[in-house]
Amino acid sequence: MLVRCTTTFAATLLLASPVFSHHSDAGIDMDSAVTVNGTVTEFNWRNPHIYFTMETADARGERTEWEVQMGSTSTSVRKGWTRDSLSAGDRVTARIHPAQNGRPYGILESLEIEGGAVLDEPLYKPEVTASTSTLDGVWMANSSELVSYPGGFDGFFRSELRLTEKGAATQAAYDELSDENPETSCIGRPTPGMIISSALFPMQIEINEDEKIVMIRSEIWDEERTVHMDGRAHPEDGQRFASGHSIGWWDGETLVVDTANFTDHRSPYQIGVPSGAQKHVVERYRLNEEGTRLIVEFVLEDPEYIAEPLAHSRELIYSPQLEMTRFDCDPDATRRFLP
Repeated sequence: MLVRCTTTFAATLLLASPVFSHHSDAGIDMDSAVTVNGTVTEFNWRNPHIYFTMETADARGERTEWEVQMGSTSTSVRKGWTRDSLSAGDRVTARIHPAQNGRPYGILESLEIEGGAVLDEPLYKPEVTASTSTLDGVWMANSSELVSYPGGFDGFFRSELRLTEKGAATQAAYDELSDENPETSCIGRPTPGMIISSALFPMQIEINEDEKIVMIRSEIWDEERTVHMDGRAHPEDGQRFASGHSIGWWDGETLVVDTANFTDHRSPYQIGVPSGAQKHVVERYRLNEEGTRLIVEFVLEDPEYIAEPLAHSRELIYSPQLEMTRFDCDPDATRRFLP
């Protein structure tokens, strides 16, 4: 929730860290932090990241404008923030992980606002409040899934992927701080990206038995997949899709989703490892006995770049209280991390 401070710089809050970072920690010194005092000059409420700028002055009166990256609007709203939480003219003290090249840019670690609004929790943590008998609904993982992998989304894949020689060489040649990064063009991360991002962004499953399809959506990047449940196979004519082509079937009470025919992607795991025509993902979705959690499993294969299949399992909490909001990636905001 939002609370009001009654003393100068009365509270410190965690807004962002390597865990929340969507552009990864590219070019950022995440092992150190600087404390900067100044005045907010801009608060830009956009996705994929909120940014604010602040003007500082050193002992000699020389002024510097810092650009500071936060989380997304949807994750911040769930933690109590609004587009009015910061305003030009606010006096703040920010603790920032700075850019490695010395430019006044960084990822926010903590913030103190003079007489302003603050957050009481660094992460939204869904709690079990309801149960269901169907996979239909909104689901979100607990934030502990992120803590397990420092660096969040990219930390998971850095830890778990085993690369081929080609995968390692292509990763080494990748420049995250350039237009080579797909996210500079608001290109998201197809499955299993939505599953790994589920600790920050909810997923929605919608079953349409009349049309024999299942829709799977993720709030991040507004990804939406149609799972064809009519027995068809994947296209054999070479047709490929940004989110892949998904077919599915029921194995008892478990929904099995097989996705192939992905278009080439330069960095679907946010660590510079590409995916190609051989990428293949099989997911399994089933309820726990109480109907309060969704057990999600996937196996990722791409023998061109990944030396061995990657298997992962996690639980998502049934969260009917959450709304799926539009991500609406802003082309200007998504490029602000570039030098």
